Amino acid sequence: MDFHVIFEKMLSELNSMKKIDFQLVEKEMSSICDMFRISKIVTKTYQNSKCEEKGVGDVLISYDNGKSGSIALSTRIVTDMMNVIICEVFLIDGAEPWTAEEAETVSFFLDTVTVYMSRNRIDEAAKRFAFYDDDGYHNFRYFIRNIQRAADEEKLGGKAAIHFNLKHFALVNSRIGRNLGSMVMHSFFNTVEEMIGSSGVICRFGGDNFVLLCGRECLNDVLGYLSGAAVVYDVKTGDRIMVSASVGVFLIPDDFVMNDVGDILDKIISASTAAKISGKQNIVFYSDEMLAEKSKVMRIQHIFPDALENEEFRVFYQPKVNINTGEIVGAEALCRWFHEGRIVFPAEFIPVLEQGLEICRLDFYMLDHVCKDLRRWLDEGGNVVRVSVNLSRKHMVDIDLLEHILEIVDRNNIPHEYIEIELTETTTDVEFRDLKRTVSGLQQAGICTSVDDFGMGYSSLNLIKEIPWNVMKVDKNFIPDDENSEKCANDIMFHYVVGMARAMGLECIAEGVETQAQVRALRKNKCDLAQGFLFDKPLPVEEFEQRLRAGRYDIEI
Repeated sequence: MDFHVIFEKMLSELNSMKKIDFQLVEKEMSSICDMFRISKIVTKTYQNSKCEEKGVGDVLISYDNGKSGSIALSTRIVTDMMNVIICEVFLIDGAEPWTAEEAETVSFFLDTVTVYMSRNRIDEAAKRFAFYDDDGYHNFRYFIRNIQRAADEEKLGGKAAIHFNLKHFALVNSRIGRNLGSMVMHSFFNTVEEMIGSSGVICRFGGDNFVLLCGRECLNDVLGYLSGAAVVYDVKTGDRIMVSASVGVFLIPDDFVMNDVGDILDKIISASTAAKISGKQNIVFYSDEMLAEKSKVMRIQHIFPDALENEEFRVFYQPKVNINTGEIVGAEALCRWFHEGRIVFPAEFIPVLEQGLEICRLDFYMLDHVCKDLRRWLDEGGNVVRVSVNLSRKHMVDIDLLEHILEIVDRNNIPHEYIEIELTETTTDVEFRDLKRTVSGLQQAGICTSVDDFGMGYSSLNLIKEIPWNVMKVDKNFIPDDENSEKCANDIMFHYVVGMARAMGLECIAEGVETQAQVRALRKNKCDLAQGFLFDKPLPVEEFEQRLRAGRYDIEI
């Protein structure tokens, strides 16, 4: 029978049916393939070209007569959604090659019938590609579709929307490896998905961030799980790892009207960001006050560049004192912002700037202004002490941090011994390696380094064992506040922390000293250096210069 007759009959049958019956057209397909010596026709679908490169996609064998063959014709189509469809025709091994006319006919056949026949499969794949990410999670497009459907059906009221960010997941990957880490994340996701059931929806928002919508009847169970759950990563041994999240919750009122998905997204992200920044609360419920707080954050971010340009930020100095002699042996540079006639204290703007990299610009600004003050004091021939400048952990992403510090110091012609760089404890192995590299480089350049708030993190002992610090600053929470309680936990810990620092050749300075009783506790434990309100609050440069000229404090011995 002529090809065109069979082909038209097949298309007529296909067009007459709402759903393709592959058995019905199998005979016509087989006849055409026999006519052109075809052994197999394969259709491959990929979400995108990246998945195509990895070989991650679906394979549909449209026809296979079981005979061996090799690819004689292949077409590749990229859809508007960036899906990739590849159709391959195999010619029976040893068969006579196609003539030019046959090749053209087969190409036409391939572009129409095979794609037509795999329409349902491709449609299903397209939906999956549209609503899943490369790692198999529901994507944000899926979330938008479902939440918009709930809004259209007036079913949003009374539900809970949640944004959660897995805490310190880089540590999980570091500890058990990325492959097992991915498995843990999937397991955590799947458990939450089971909890919210078919009436809820959850998707990955990117990285280790997720959003979900659920009924309030399962909210307590979901929040309990997100607060911390042990996830098995080795089925054979039963080994588990703890996973928890910073969570933002918006309880959707019954009369809530959603104009855009952003109406909900802004609220839950603001709440989860508050949970993440606080460091104390795993779960924060959205409130109207957060809207005002968000406006405040946006305003600070907006005016910061001009404020920096106009030098609204000023250096205040808090003296460091030898508690045995009263001598001023150093100072810590602290930032105060003078804006529109008032002082903006660090607690109001530092957390905002630390949400991005603006804090790094401020740190370098502070270092530059400290160097200018030091240069002036040196030129005037007065008393000059070493000044410590705080650097945010955000600097750890800067591979050229050491060069940037040295450029500022050397541009101001400051002898390196007058600069001390304060850095805080880290939370990840990646940050730890970067911190070690930076501190080692500063040491080689002759610049003093100190670890701030020692004892407040989780890696303190490893931190001072592996990194060559000069100074250990002990957090005020470790200082004994009752000199008669020699057996209290603080007294014991402080005693051994100071002893360890001295044995390792580190300077040890106590922060936040406010009472004479604390001074006596420092002397008892041979911690000779302190700073705190007992001696002075952070001072404007003019007042600090007066203290420097005096050189010491009158203190009780």
